Amino acid sequence: MKVHQFLTSYSYGDAIGNEALEIRDFLRAQGHESNIFALFYHPKYADQIINYLEYDKYSHKDNIIIFHFSIGSPVTKKFMRAPDKKVIIYHNITPHHFFLDYHRILAKDCYKGRIELKSFVEKVDLALGDSLYNEQELKDAGFPKTGVLPLVMNFDKFSTPVVPVLDELFKDGKTNILFVGRVIPNKKVEDVIKSFYFYQKHFNANSRLFIVGEYRGFERYLSALQELTGKLEIKNVHFTGHIPDEELISYFKLAHIYLHLSEHEGFCAPVPESFYLNIPVVAFNAGAVQETMNKGGILVNKKDYPGIAGLLDHILEDEALRKKILAGQQQALGKYVKNKTGQILLDFLKKL
Repeated sequence: MKVHQFLTSYSYGDAIGNEALEIRDFLRAQGHESNIFALFYHPKYADQIINYLEYDKYSHKDNIIIFHFSIGSPVTKKFMRAPDKKVIIYHNITPHHFFLDYHRILAKDCYKGRIELKSFVEKVDLALGDSLYNEQELKDAGFPKTGVLPLVMNFDKFSTPVVPVLDELFKDGKTNILFVGRVIPNKKVEDVIKSFYFYQKHFNANSRLFIVGEYRGFERYLSALQELTGKLEIKNVHFTGHIPDEELISYFKLAHIYLHLSEHEGFCAPVPESFYLNIPVVAFNAGAVQETMNKGGILVNKKDYPGIAGLLDHILEDEALRKKILAGQQQALGKYVKNKTGQILLDFLKKL
């Protein structure tokens, strides 16, 4: 088969871009021709990505094209007009209301994206969600043929050691609490900060919080978070911004516990990544988080900041409980074996 992929944007370190690369490499290893086409892409990947406008040279009615759909964009028109067999992988679109106060353009694109999604209903051969949660949205939109393709996870990248300077700076006896993700309003980073405030003040003054993720375009939101941190007089809160993979991996490896309180997730890649690295996870039950956790970690149903702080302390201080949580997380990881996910994709594609 010739199986190609479309993306709106291939960003450095982006989960969707990483999945597309993993899918491409898996398909090539199985003997299938496969390339990635995108509207925007990071210069680092200039030798890996082809401009989507060049797809006419590759297009054929016997090809399969997979569109990773997560926002409205001009790529939709090229995808829709191609004679190839069509598959979309739906990564969910954040409801636009989260962005109204901070990024009106993104709010517009998210609103437009959900309208575009409905335009695919009778025009694609298969619609896949990367979670049951996302598949249900596809069914609700009216897609007749749907399925679930678990996110392709590459855990091999975590074999790299901690960057020496970060190891020297942060392996100093302090308890490190970690959040990973774009610093955007739906992630509710302010709730992570509030929970950390109670943890540091009432349970462990010798602690720090890592907030690891891109914030470009959301400087106003970042400013509000920094103002909150100053108002509460919290010490040792580190906003890293966008960082290379080796530094991201280092922050994971330096963390003692992972805290995620987002209110909208179509998946949640840092959760299985934390599982893999034996970092206990506490996460808020919203969107596809419960499904992603697969009965691993600790799920909270209420934004009780002092209660969450106490929970973090209990996990970190009770070794028997922590071991039990880590064992459950390792069991939950079986869902994310790369070869299994790749085979699921191939089975879907062969049916076309």
